[in-house]
This record gives sequence, structure tokens and C-alpha cells, in this order.
Amino acid sequence: MSGDDDLSHLSLLELYREETRTQTQALSERLLALESGEPDSVALEACMRAAHSLKGAARIVGVPLGVDIAGRMEECFVAAQAGTIALTAAHVDVLLAGVDLLVRVADPQAQPVSPGEIDAFAAALKGADGAQTMQLPPAAPPSPQPPPVVPYREHESAANESVGAGAPMPPLAVSGALPDPVQAGRAAGAGAMRRVRADTLNRLLSLSGESLVESRWLKPFAESMLRVKRAQRDAARALDLVCEQFTDDLDAGVLASMNEVRHMLNDLQRSFAERMDEFDRFERRSTHIAEQLYDEALQCRMRPFGDATRAYPRIVRDLARSLGKQVRFSIVGEGTQVDRDILDLLDAPLGHLLRNAIDHGVDSPEARRARGKPVEASVTLEARHSAGSLLVSVIDDGPGVDMDALRAAVVRQRLTDDETAARLSDPELLEFLLLPGFSMRDAVTDVSGRGVGLDAVQEMVRGVRGAVRIFNEPGAGMRFVLQLPLTLSVIRSLLVEVGGEPYAFPLAHVRRTLELGIDDIDVLEGQPHFPFDGRRAGLVAAHQLLDAGEPDAARASTAVVVVGGEPELYGVAVDRFLGERMLVVQPLDSRLHKIQNIAAGALLENGDPVLIVDVEDLIRSVDKLVRGGQLAKLMHNPQLALADRRRRVLVVDDSLTVRELERKLLEKRGYDVTVAVDGMDGWNAVRSEAFDLVVTDVDMPRMDGIELVTLIKNDPMLQRVPVMIVSYKDRDEDRRRGLDAGADYYLAKSSFHDEALLDAVHDLIGDARG
Repeated sequence: MSGDDDLSHLSLLELYREETRTQTQALSERLLALESGEPDSVALEACMRAAHSLKGAARIVGVPLGVDIAGRMEECFVAAQAGTIALTAAHVDVLLAGVDLLVRVADPQAQPVSPGEIDAFAAALKGADGAQTMQLPPAAPPSPQPPPVVPYREHESAANESVGAGAPMPPLAVSGALPDPVQAGRAAGAGAMRRVRADTLNRLLSLSGESLVESRWLKPFAESMLRVKRAQRDAARALDLVCEQFTDDLDAGVLASMNEVRHMLNDLQRSFAERMDEFDRFERRSTHIAEQLYDEALQCRMRPFGDATRAYPRIVRDLARSLGKQVRFSIVGEGTQVDRDILDLLDAPLGHLLRNAIDHGVDSPEARRARGKPVEASVTLEARHSAGSLLVSVIDDGPGVDMDALRAAVVRQRLTDDETAARLSDPELLEFLLLPGFSMRDAVTDVSGRGVGLDAVQEMVRGVRGAVRIFNEPGAGMRFVLQLPLTLSVIRSLLVEVGGEPYAFPLAHVRRTLELGIDDIDVLEGQPHFPFDGRRAGLVAAHQLLDAGEPDAARASTAVVVVGGEPELYGVAVDRFLGERMLVVQPLDSRLHKIQNIAAGALLENGDPVLIVDVEDLIRSVDKLVRGGQLAKLMHNPQLALADRRRRVLVVDDSLTVRELERKLLEKRGYDVTVAVDGMDGWNAVRSEAFDLVVTDVDMPRMDGIELVTLIKNDPMLQRVPVMIVSYKDRDEDRRRGLDAGADYYLAKSSFHDEALLDAVHDLIGDARG
């Protein structure tokens, strides 16, 4: 199949847009390489040919603006090749602006390019000749143009009318390179790229997974046939014994018949043995092919990290120049394989992090010179695999975050008071950088100051059940690390049994597995604990979390899966470990909505279904049970019950800092507090446990506070539970919206202080105990 056949369903304009996308990307990369001081006449030649190809393609489809822009760029490159002009940094600026114009010309949804913009582009290109030159080696003479290639014969006459009688017809190619057509034809079968729809890849992966599961049935089937073979052998031996016992009592005819049956049975055994050997070879070959197919299908979902980073050098370069900073940008791990869905999701967050590094992280050349640092700052984007996870880091060598300034900004924006802010550790303070609306800038600019960038990063990472970690080294720079799953479609899991059913814990979230004896488990402050790496970790039964009956109290030891980290570290007791498995994730039916503590499903090798545990959701559930002293199912010990009942408060807020601040204030007053990280988590909690009060934020992912209040007040079983909204939004219309939804109290965070919250809680439910 040729490349033309693959693209025959596209119109010429669609092909032009695709070629523009590919060629402008190549132009940007080559121009940045030229500007970086790498003397490369080959890059200059590639730029000229890309501009020439874009000019010809625009002429074919009748886009005169594209012809004009690409033609002027081509003339500039030809002049540089001939030595008539020497490319300067100013030339690169203007040429990159021309690349942006070409992208807009080809995009029907972009703002149209006006003739005035083209005139300004042409004038800027001429005016760039007086700038300081970049040193390039003598360019190689222009290589001869390739022969005309006309991939669509039905458009030939119209194309010739547009081009002119003597003009060559450039190829309307989709690949980034511009190879000789003959060589391209020879290589078409080997390294050619094909477009495949995402849903087609998903079906391929699903079918290959089912094929692998089905192939695993062959082995147990072969084993059952071996049992039939042994039974057949036993029957033949029994017949031999009968013949030997009754040989003297039977006439010759009967004996002849019995001997004939014996021979037939022996022949059947030999034939059966031969077929079994063939089946055994078939089973091994089929399983091997199914595994290969499955592995290849998995690889189809993986793309190199570099596929998502091609635009970043230009973004960093343009932003640094606009801010008057000198930045050396490097990308490490471009070949790291990443799930295509995760790669698509990473685009916006990485853009935010890079802009943050250039604007906030990197200091000015003057400041760097004063600190004794190189004037040129360093920003690095790195991707690597580590311990079953994908780690993507953005690193700068700026001055880092001034923790005193950060603490002051937290207080100034009324996120906490002076006393609480003074007690916060550096890691706790850095968490404020991820809050929605938080910024250390007093003034809003085109680049930053609105406090939305890092919040978007946090939301994306949470959406794929990852984590954001911030490392600050004062004077040396900052490092933002995104810990992400390797793939959203396939996970390596720890398989366990709970209540007679299999469950899978993603290994990326498992700290360790243990076998604990009864003597290893202590009860501290009414809660079961066990020692782990010099710490005390809480213990809870998976049966309770997964609603899977009662654990076996007669076991001499308890199998425990250790999950979590700092500060929440817990052990989940299961019946037994079943080993590790690579599972193809199968989303649950959307009609089930979100099932508490469950992320998805999968099929085991024998076709049995297994539920994949949502470990982050599970940790939140464990935290609630540990804090509420509700672990009696595991220990069967009445000491775990609280001596007297405390009023229970559910705090729902997606901000870790605000959530913990409210929890500590309420617990200090004696209330029994459970926390939820967003509206959906809060809705699951309020349906599964009894609370005397719900305190909720408004702006949260998955389900906001207004929707949560509405659901609670519309539920006949929950509508009497008082709900208090604590929000940054303090306008009258925001307050009215919350109260109209059914909230019993609305407290603005701008007027939030310790006593205001506690007084409001007391007004709604009274003292902590009762």
C-alpha cells in the first residue's frame, strides 16, 4: 500500500494543512538550531527546501498568501546559501514570525492573515540585514531540485493552470523530510508511517488481550486431554486383564473379536498420542504468537517522549527573549516510551511548568552575574522510568523560592494566619503553590500572576492518579517532578484475595507486602498499628474497605499490603497474596458511576474478572476509618470503640493545606473529623457514613461544592444534615447561590479565622461531645 493510498480520502486543502504543520515544525527546529550557534549548512539547505515545498504546495491549492510568505523565506535562505547575506538573530526572529504566519494561513479557524501583516513581515526581513551576524560556514551549493511529483492525477490540469506552464510541481508530501522520490519509494515498505484512529488502536489492544486470554485456555484443555489419555490407557489394561482371565472359557471367534478390539484400542492410543503431541506444539506456538501480538499492540500505544516536546524549544526561546533572559534549554529522555494518552495530557501542564520556570524560576542576566552564576540560565525537561512510574521533571538553576516571601504571600492572601504559617514546614508551604488562584506576583502580566498554571498541573496529575512533588534548593533552583503511571491501559499489579474474590493493587502504589503475626499488631489510642521502617502504621481490613464480608480471625498471620507515604502510611490486611500480573485495564460501565475504592476492571489469564483497586481512594477511606476508630471488624476487639460518641464533621476541600488546617482546628476542639479531597469523594463519604455536619469548599474537581450541597439536600436520608460552605468567593451572588442550593451557613475565606469557623460549627451542631 502506498502513502498516497493512505491519504486518498483527504482533500488537497487538508493535505496542504498537514504538510504545513509538518514543514513548519521542521523549519522551527532548524532555525533554532542555527540560532544556537551550531554551524550547519545542511540545516540551512533543509530550511530552504522546506520553504520551497511550502511555496509549491500553497500554489497548487491556490493559497497566494502562503506562496508569498514561503517565497520570501525561500529567497532569504537562498541568499544565505549563496553568501549574499549572513543570517542574524534578527533574521531568525523574523523567519520564526513567518512560520507563525504560515500556520495561520493554513488553519481555517485561525485569525486570517492580512496583507498588512505580510508587508510588515517583508519589511522586517529586509530590516534584519543590519543586525549582528551569526557565523555560518560556507553553504554547500543548492542540491538539484527533485523531479516533479504529481500524486493526484485528477487535479493535474487545475494545478498546472495555477502553477504556470514552465513551473515545476513540488511534491505534496506529509513526511517531515524531503527525500528523493525514488529512495522514498524504496523505503515506503520499511519505515513508512501510517495514520491509525485512536479507537482502532484501543480495539486492537482489547482484541489482542482477549486473544491472549483465549490462548491460555489451550493449556488446561491439553491437560484435560492427558487425563482422557490416561483413562483410555487404563481401559485398555482392564480389557487385557479380562482377556487373560477368560481365555480358556471363550471360543475362538469371541477371542478373535476381543483381540481385534484390543488392536483397535492400541491403534487409537497411538493416534491419540500423536495428536496430543501436535496439540501441545500448537498450544505453545499459539500462546507465543498471542503474547507477541499483545506486546506489539501494547507498543502501538507507546510513543517517545520527544513526540510531545518539539514545540517547547520555540516556546522557551520566545518567552526568554520577551523577558530579556538568556536560557539554555535541554531535553533529556526524548526516547522514553510514554503511553499516548498520558503524552497528550502532558502538553498543557508541561507548558505551564516551562513558562513558570522561565518567568518565576530563572533570574535576569544582571542578577545571575551579581550572584557569580553564568549569565545563561539552564532549564531542563527530563523524562525517565523509575520503579514502575514515569517521572517527568522540569528543573531550573534560578535562585529558588524565597520561603519567607512565600509564607508572607500565604498570609497576605488570607489562606492562613501568621501563627499557623509560622508553624508550617517548607514542604507544607510549597504545597500552597499548587492551590487554585495562588500567585506570589502582585501584578498580573501576559505571562503569569493569575495563579492558574500550577493548579492546572495538579489537576491533570490527579486525574491520572499521579502526584506532584516540589523540591526547592535556595540559591540553586527548583525541581518540579510529576510522578505518573507508565500507561493508562496496562498496569503491573499485585493480585490478592479478599473474601474469596481476586483484587488487584497497582504495583506503582504498593510500598511493600508483609506477613504479620498477632504479636506484631498493637492497639494504640484505640486503633490497630504495626511497626514499619521505624514508624507506626495504621492497619485496616480490606474486607471492610471493599465490603467483602468478615476476615478470618483464626489465621495465625495476616497478609498486609502497605500503601501510602508521607504522612499517611497504612497497611491493608488481605486473605492471601496471589502473585503479580500484567493486566489490561477495562473501564467499568459508565452507568455504575464512580465505585468507592475501585478504579477499573480487568480479565485474568483464565478469563475470570478482577477489580483494580483505586489506591488513592482507598487511602482516603483508610484515613477516615483510622481517624474514626472504626476498625473493629479487623481486630474483633471492643477496645476499638470510642468510649463516648463525638460529633462527626466531614471536611470537603481539594486543597491539602486548607483541609488539614480545618481538620486540626476542629479536632483540637474535640470534634471527630473526616476529610474528603473533592465533591465526589465527599458524596461517597456522606452516603456511607453518618455525619453531624458537612463543611465544604465550592471550586473542586470532579464535583463542586454547590452540586454536593444540592445532592445532600435532595436526598431524603441526608437532607437534615447541616452543610456549611467555606469559600474564597465572598460576593453577594456567590453567597446567594450557595444558600439557594440548601447550605445552612456560608463563611467566606476572606473573613476566615480560627474562632469564626469554630463558632459557626458550634452554632450548627453544638459542642463536640453529646
